[in-house]
This record gives sequence, structure tokens and C-alpha cells, in this order.
Amino acid sequence: MEASNDAAADTPVVVERRGAALWLTLNRPQRRNGLAPETIAALSAGLDIAERDASIRAVVLTAYGPTFCAGADLKYLRRLARLPAAEAAETQQRLLAAMGDTLDRMERLAQPVIGAVNGLTLAGGLELVLACDFVVSVRSARFGDAHANYGLIPGGGGSVRLPRRVGPATARYLMYTGDSMPAEELAHTDLITRVVDDDQLESVVQTLVSQLSTKSPLGVSTMKRLVFDSLDAPLADGLRMELDAARDHSLSADMAEGLAAFADKRTPQFSGR
Repeated sequence: MEASNDAAADTPVVVERRGAALWLTLNRPQRRNGLAPETIAALSAGLDIAERDASIRAVVLTAYGPTFCAGADLKYLRRLARLPAAEAAETQQRLLAAMGDTLDRMERLAQPVIGAVNGLTLAGGLELVLACDFVVSVRSARFGDAHANYGLIPGGGGSVRLPRRVGPATARYLMYTGDSMPAEELAHTDLITRVVDDDQLESVVQTLVSQLSTKSPLGVSTMKRLVFDSLDAPLADGLRMELDAARDHSLSADMAEGLAAFADKRTPQFSGR
């Protein structure tokens, strides 16, 4: 995406409403959108908005500049290293806790989160992508873990989420070698929903948002919760979760409206209840 305007130049994340979606755009292109405490705090504040506003039907996470996110701001980490050891460890622990909380909130958010990946995605940037429900990537993007290149290890769930999305073999390669892979090579995995030409990213994401905005908010949020909660549950437990959710959903206004609209051959007007 193109650089932000001057008014937003000092904002680590530009938050804007576009139709039915809330767009969160990483806005430190001169630092390859490196993650610092203020970036994570701004992302969390954006999620606050989505949690409060039921009219938001999707959250889009993207970035200004040629890089989506190259991971942690290494200059910030170097400053941490100059602090006394105990203070540095405590500060880094707070940063990792804040990052983990933000990623967990993305997964738990009622609305789907769409990662609109516009370029190189590494380390903490990859961990952001792993918390998204959909990932639409430009063809020129590359994805990698990269922590090993700097003597680091994942701290935002990367070593846990990455094998589940791309498979253990590919995850081991990305984590142990620090190498990156092009989007098209990862398109067959569960990491990427769709690879598009670089000039199509925004239009494809807008089309996906439009699709989501016509569906039952309650139905989508319930299915998202079921997918998340049942992922590691035994099959019998997962089926029980779905049965309980289906029983509750059968009493919802959204289900009644969907069936009535089908019978009347009209477009449903869902309320999210």
C-alpha cells in the first residue's frame, strides 16, 4: 500500500472505517513496520473499537510501504539490551505478554480478521498473520520466521501456530533456517487463503468484506468460536460443542430471519441476535 498522509505520519497504526470493515494499517514503513510497544498498543486499541461496534463486520490488518511487517523493531530490542538485566527481562516480558494478548484477541474477536499482506512478512509479522482468519497475499510477498537469524526465538506463539498452519516439516524449515518462502509456495497450506496480483490486493479484500457483510453476524461469530475451541479437542467433544451451539442458534433471530427470507425469496436483514 502507498504511504500514509502527513496527518497520520506519527501514528504507528492508522485506524479507519471503510464501509463494513475496520482497517488497521501498520504505519512505520521506514522501519519495515517493526513491532514496538506503541504498535502493539495501537493494534489493541483498534481491536477495542471492533469489540464495541457490532456494525463492524470484519477487521482488515495491512501495512503501508513495501514490507508488511519484518518482526520486532530490532533497534528497540537493542535499547533493551543496554538496560540492567533484570529490568530488560521484565520489560521484554511485558512486551511479549502484550503481543500474546493482542494475538489471542484477534483469534477470539467475534468478527473475522483478514490479513491483507502487501509484502515481506517475517517473525512477529508472521505471528500476526497466523492469528488472522483469512490471509490474502500479493504474489511478490515472502513469508519467514527469521528469529534464528538474530539469535531470537518466537515469543508470539509462532512455534505453536506455524506448524498447525503450514505443517511441521515446512515450519521446521522456516524456523530452523531463518529462510523465507514466496507466497505461491505456501498457497497450498492453511496459511494463505488466496494469492493475488500486487495491484489487486485491496479490491479482492473489499470483495471478501462485502461477502462477509451479507452473512449472519451471529452465525459467523459462532462458527469462528467453534473452529477455534474445537481445533485441539477430541472429536466427540468438538461434536458436542457444535450440537450445543446449534441448539442455541436455533432460537436466534438471525436463524428465523434467514429462513423467512429464503421462503419469501428476499435478501435477509440480519440483526446479529
